[in-house]
Amino acid sequence: MILWVFAKVSFALAFGLGIAGLLGWVERKQSAVLQDRIGANRAGILGLRLLGFFHPLADALKMLSKEDFVPRKAHRLLHAAAPAISLGFALFCLAALPFGGTIESGGRSWSLQPLESPVGLLFVLGMLSLGVHGVVMAGYASGSNYALIGGLRGAAQMISYEVCLTSTLAAAASLYGTLDLQEAVLWQGKLLGGWLPAWGIFLQPLGFLLFLTAGAAVTKRTPFDIPEGESEIVGYHVEYSGMKFGMFLMTDFIESIVISGLVVTFFLGGWQIPALRLAGPWGGLAMLAAFSAKVLLVLLLLMQVRWTLPRLRFDQLLGLGWKNILPLSLANFLATIWAVYLWP
Repeated sequence: MILWVFAKVSFALAFGLGIAGLLGWVERKQSAVLQDRIGANRAGILGLRLLGFFHPLADALKMLSKEDFVPRKAHRLLHAAAPAISLGFALFCLAALPFGGTIESGGRSWSLQPLESPVGLLFVLGMLSLGVHGVVMAGYASGSNYALIGGLRGAAQMISYEVCLTSTLAAAASLYGTLDLQEAVLWQGKLLGGWLPAWGIFLQPLGFLLFLTAGAAVTKRTPFDIPEGESEIVGYHVEYSGMKFGMFLMTDFIESIVISGLVVTFFLGGWQIPALRLAGPWGGLAMLAAFSAKVLLVLLLLMQVRWTLPRLRFDQLLGLGWKNILPLSLANFLATIWAVYLWP
């Protein structure tokens, strides 16, 4: 069973890193479509360009071959540890996502969730919150006042919206009666009125919108990319180059995948396909395919928002979180609690 757990965790990490690489291509091409231009299409191998699919590979080679510059006044140990902390804790979250349910094969039960835990939600939220340390550490360790301001700005943003994330998910967790991600998916397997899936997006539509907004802010992506808006604002990773800089970029993609996975788990029925009973090895593959397809759809939605809305000012960003999303999420939580209490 240890080998099975190792295989599942390896799959989760490969899934995240693979999708993160694909997002580098999607980001270029989707923005090109929205802006009526061709987009990246120059990188090729043996004359083949494949619509720019080789550009993420070219990016990786470029970052690996660039000089790893460390400022003279930087704290070298912390400067090197910061990107590893940010990326590492984001990758830990992937191992807790329920990519599939439990299937029967060879007379045994096989769970497709890499790390099973009755408090899986707390694990994911805890790992996401620890990633803030990498942002602050990068700003502090760079020995630059500009980078330090960027790190503090990023920490303020991430902490603010993680509070919003938690309060939003509190309503969904109260409705499902569990902190176990797998149990939350199974709860959504029933039908309402005999035909409508009991997905969170139907039972918690306000929570879905609030969580999606707060999740986009936690990942520091446009229109919430103030900590890293290099064209106008000095970011926390201004003193990073090469693969260390690439690790920070990869962290944003991995965090987007984690947020999308939570959206799918709590609001889109997880790996379930309505009206289909998935069992056996083929059912397991269908679970993985369904979960992956839903995650990709949410990622495309986040990308669409990224290339549609303008960047917020920092006061607007914090005001949106503390003055709008948090009160609405708390009101939604109280309404859900009363509904669960009055109509069990």
